[in-house]
Amino acid sequence: MNLNMAGGAQGMMKEGSTLADGVDEAVLKNIGATKQLAKIVQSSLGPNGMKKLIINHLGKTLVSSDCGTIARELEVVHPAAQMVSMASAAQDSEVGDGTNLVVSFSGELLKLAEELLRTGLHTSEIVQGYELAYAECVRVLPELEIARVKNVRDANEVAKAIEPVVAAKHEGVEGILSKVIADACVAVLPPAPEAPILKADQVRIAKLRGGDVASSTMMKGMIVMRPSETTVQQLEDRSKVVAFNCGVEMATTETKGTVLIRTADELINYNKSEERALEAIVKEIADSGVKLVISGGSVSDMAVHFLEKYQLMCLKITSKWELRRLCGATGCTALVRLGAPTPEEMGSASKVTTKELGGRTVTVLEQLGDAQTKIATVVLRAATASLIDDLERAVDDGVNAVRMLCKDPRLLAGGGACEMELSKRLRDFCEQSQGMDHYALAKFADAFEVVPRALAETSGLDQTKVIAELRDQHAAGDATAGVDLAATLSGGGTGAPVRDGYAVKESALRLAVDAAVTVLRVDQIIMSKPAGGPKK
Repeated sequence: MNLNMAGGAQGMMKEGSTLADGVDEAVLKNIGATKQLAKIVQSSLGPNGMKKLIINHLGKTLVSSDCGTIARELEVVHPAAQMVSMASAAQDSEVGDGTNLVVSFSGELLKLAEELLRTGLHTSEIVQGYELAYAECVRVLPELEIARVKNVRDANEVAKAIEPVVAAKHEGVEGILSKVIADACVAVLPPAPEAPILKADQVRIAKLRGGDVASSTMMKGMIVMRPSETTVQQLEDRSKVVAFNCGVEMATTETKGTVLIRTADELINYNKSEERALEAIVKEIADSGVKLVISGGSVSDMAVHFLEKYQLMCLKITSKWELRRLCGATGCTALVRLGAPTPEEMGSASKVTTKELGGRTVTVLEQLGDAQTKIATVVLRAATASLIDDLERAVDDGVNAVRMLCKDPRLLAGGGACEMELSKRLRDFCEQSQGMDHYALAKFADAFEVVPRALAETSGLDQTKVIAELRDQHAAGDATAGVDLAATLSGGGTGAPVRDGYAVKESALRLAVDAAVTVLRVDQIIMSKPAGGPKK
């Protein structure tokens, strides 16, 4: 209980604890950590963004330019950098795109805040200025709308809107992938009278190695990565489907029991009674009109024998999540009892086929024509595992972009045009400010230039020249002028080819500012002694 007064604050804590406070010890160190994280991901921004090769703690190699994946696999341990990483993860889960903007913009805000701190401004003045600038951005952002998706059920219009999102992750195949993604998303939307609501898990991804990206397709329904358990390999004409949440076999008793058999006749009769009971169940299922049986557990050899006898196709699904999605794709209800289903519990599939794709035998359940389905599948083809994983991340971003367009169809000018216009509007607003927050407002406006600067850098353009020309064009009233990756500047008009989703941009700005302000408000870092003894 003795307190070492000479030890300061550390004298009251356990031995091995550390304390850092003040601008130099806490704030600037936090800013330095976040700047390093932002520096890593900034070069991955845009269609020409560089990829990162990451080997995680399990030894798995990832090659990707997706900021969400990079930040997650880096396993950041610095608490301040973790805040920015968590903001990126929140953007990924809420919106599904714009994670690089969150990290890059928050890192730039903190980098410029460091310059203000060194000139003598107090942290509270910088925070107040940043919050004022963000409020002005929220007010101005709706005025920057250049177009909107008029009909989210039009696959061509949706494909055009999400093309920049796919191109930012995998340039060169955006024309192919965006069309496939749009078709898949439109296929699972509810009919016209209902509101267009899309859930990300309604679009599944089947990764099949072999072929090229141009071979990627979309289908209404699901692909099961295993063949049929019986010799029936194909069904057509809207076959009826039943799904069981249990195995197709004779159920065991809940309590342990012993059967005493004295003679061979008793043994034969015992086996035959079990066979008759199972055959009766399979016959009931066949008599109900069912052609496809989906089992959520094991399928016994005896069950396969009787399924073959009544010419039923059978699929074994080991994952309850996959079983639930199959029920959504076919419209059936997963039964917990083994027996004949009622008409309400049965589903249907237009066509069921077992085929070989990419060296694997798979079963394809399709809904042809105008048949409604809650599940669509994007079949991705590529030569290598790393490429197909990267394509999967691009498809995920595209599906989430469509999901956000269903909620908010507004579009903003892309290619850094929106950021440059916000920077110009903030500079005009800054001239009206008279207090100390004037400096923070000016730095907030400068921070927006990180996006066109990164796009120019990854494209091999002269950053200084690009930023100067963009400033001139926006000062002249062209609010849609952005970086053209063909070494020129994309002139404006609402026909600008690159567009960003309004909801994505709004969410990214909010999370980036929240993360930057939270890091700036920290004035002390207190770390207890780690548990578990010394590290190896």
